[in-house]
Amino acid sequence: MPIRPRFLFPLRYLLIMLTAIGLLPLALLGAWGIHTVSEYQQRDQERLMLDLARAVASAVDAELDGVVSTLTGLGHSPTLQDGDLRGFYQVASTMAKGQPDWLGIILTDGDGKILFRTMDDYGAATGAIVDPESLRRALATQRPVAGHIARGVRGRAAFPVRVPLSGADGKLYTLTAVVRPERMLRLVERQQAPGGAVTAIRDGALAVVARSQNQEASVGQAPSPSLVQLMRINGDEGVGLAYTREGQDMTAAYTTASRYGWVAVVARPAGQRHAAVFQSLGVYGAGILVSLLLCFGLASVLSRRIVAAIEALQQNAAALGSGAPLVIAPSSITEIAEIGKGLEQAERQRRAQERERTLLLDSLNLALDEARQAGRAKDEFLAVLGHELRNPLSPIVTSLDLLDRRDEPASRKERGMMRRQVSHLRRLVDDLLDVSRITTGKFEIDAQPVNLAEVVRHAVAAAPEQSLSLSAPESLWVQGDDSRLTQVLNNLLSNAARFGSTATEVTLSKDGDNARLVVTDNGIGMSAELLARVFEPFQQAPQSLARRTGGLGLGLAIVRKIVALHGGQVTASSAGAGQGSRFEVTLPLVAAPVNAPSPAHTSGPGGLRVLLVDDNIDAAATGAALLELMGHQVRVAHSGAGALEALRQQVPDVAILDIGLPDMDGYALARAMRQQAAGTPVRLVALTGYGQKEDVERAYAANFDLHLTKPATLADLQRATAPIES
Repeated sequence: MPIRPRFLFPLRYLLIMLTAIGLLPLALLGAWGIHTVSEYQQRDQERLMLDLARAVASAVDAELDGVVSTLTGLGHSPTLQDGDLRGFYQVASTMAKGQPDWLGIILTDGDGKILFRTMDDYGAATGAIVDPESLRRALATQRPVAGHIARGVRGRAAFPVRVPLSGADGKLYTLTAVVRPERMLRLVERQQAPGGAVTAIRDGALAVVARSQNQEASVGQAPSPSLVQLMRINGDEGVGLAYTREGQDMTAAYTTASRYGWVAVVARPAGQRHAAVFQSLGVYGAGILVSLLLCFGLASVLSRRIVAAIEALQQNAAALGSGAPLVIAPSSITEIAEIGKGLEQAERQRRAQERERTLLLDSLNLALDEARQAGRAKDEFLAVLGHELRNPLSPIVTSLDLLDRRDEPASRKERGMMRRQVSHLRRLVDDLLDVSRITTGKFEIDAQPVNLAEVVRHAVAAAPEQSLSLSAPESLWVQGDDSRLTQVLNNLLSNAARFGSTATEVTLSKDGDNARLVVTDNGIGMSAELLARVFEPFQQAPQSLARRTGGLGLGLAIVRKIVALHGGQVTASSAGAGQGSRFEVTLPLVAAPVNAPSPAHTSGPGGLRVLLVDDNIDAAATGAALLELMGHQVRVAHSGAGALEALRQQVPDVAILDIGLPDMDGYALARAMRQQAAGTPVRLVALTGYGQKEDVERAYAANFDLHLTKPATLADLQRATAPIES
């Protein structure tokens, strides 16, 4: 793979850069000079800012000294010296009112107990000391102290200035002036700070007392982490970068030179620090730019022809990719002319490839259409095949039911053999139709609460010819289709029987929130290769040419689809050839219904008038014989017209109609019979070889009471002639 360059430059820029190389040394020398001057200017600015911070700190000390002086003078009042606290309260109140920036005066004794507050009436209950740490410091050092700014019980911001003093009787007192931060704010406003600068006065805990910007929101605010870090690095005073709590990048100068431990900070936007540098660079850059423009103009004139030719090649290359025709302009540059010839050759090759691709796509679309048509034809063939196979099966099954009802001992063995073979053939037809529904996405289930234990017991009981053992609880409820779940177990049992099992175990148990159904056989087993594809359609274990086991290889594929539609999972395992197989089905459990439905009574009442309509003479004859053996009066018709004529002669209780009649379909016949027998209840039963979901829905839409799929068993005929539930 070729290595691509890291940077790409237009040819015009490369030529211009080449002409500008002569200016590079001059530009570098000028930039270095500007950098040196800018560093000197920055140091000068930092010194001026630090001087301003010192001046602010000195002014803060002067303001605090004025407050201390006032308090000291007040402390020499005769009323305090004589111990007249009430009289001293009056004097202190008058003094506090004369100080517009004072909230009041507080007198405390040597233990720190508040004796009075001029903000309250004399003798009124007093609250806790605000900033007790500064009071303890004043008592301990016997020196004036400026405390920390805080908000009192009324929510007003102020800071205390405390002066310890002694009365004439030697008692120790502390006189505190509660000063509003506006006093310090006016001091800040009097400073001649440079434009854009922010001046702040912070107390000993670095909380804001006064700030030249956003005073109300800033009072009492703690310092930004960057300022704390700057003070930790530089000590008592210094200059460096810091960030305000508003997120602004600042150059800050600070000093802690105040005698009261307060801090003065002066900060300017960091961008102003480089303003002079940018100004100098602007002037110098303008000169460099004029020189470069002259060089660029000359380089542009020289490169225009080359660039125009290259742009034409770019347009042709884009046209080649989009399929547009090429327009190759002649060029006097040899290399560009050769590139144009290469593009023309590529255009010819592209056209040839486009023709080949078009032919290939046409062939592919034709093949896809043929495949779709073949798929539709296959589905139609399977549907017709199922119908045509079920039609001859119907009289065979009915004949077997007749023979079973007569129960002649001499034919039991033959009847058993015929029953097994017919059941096998019927299962093959059902498997073919089911796999067709799966491939077309029409395979669906009718889910409702089902007692899986009952389904398993019935399925095992219906296979007396197999050697089966069953272990199952009394009930285990799942959400599913009982007929499809029966089909799952029947397919697994049939699979075990076909592949040599002589002792099959069926186990149903509860596993957490799932029902677990396990079918274990001792048959021929499966190899690891077969296990990987055992649930795919038309996959079977290797068999001899005789195919004694039979089957189409569809049963397990249908099992997997049914289990998946129930939200479950099926797995297969085997220890190897000759060691049997194990199939495990898991289905999610549901709560048992409050009123579980009882099994429907399957035996018919007998003695009904039954009209049987079927164009298959054998099916009609055997069906009529079986119905008569069940105790019903039966009339037979082989066409729609014959059925309507029989209806005019006598209205039956039950009419069993074939759908595929020679003169009209069963749906039209059902509507005609409903209309002709208006006012007389007739139970209409559809009996057809078409058993897909849409066929069932169409039957009920045509006012049939029941839909049966050929071949109809004795149980089906009992359902057809059972009493209609009111």
